[in-house]
Amino acid sequence: MQNMGNVGESCPFSFNFDHTTFKVGDLVSYRIPEAFGDMPFVGTLLEVLEDSVVISPNDPGDPDRRMKGTRESRPIVSKAQALD
Repeated sequence: MQNMGNVGESCPFSFNFDHTTFKVGDLVSYRIPEAFGDMPFVGTLLEVLEDSVVISPNDPGDPDRRMKGTRESRPIVSKAQALD
């Protein structure tokens, strides 16, 4: 997301892309490939499990929403988890 705005302007988010160091509160860039291909979304990790993560999409209309995703550098969330 570098250089997408004004010249020299960087992304306003600081993501953790290292799945081995994920911790609660980290911002991650997650994907929903079934519906949006490789389009990035921003979420906050609520839980870090051995083989998955629980992400908050930070939706002000649904602040309690939780989505399970894969534990990889850019977690994958299923269409059902994200849109149902």
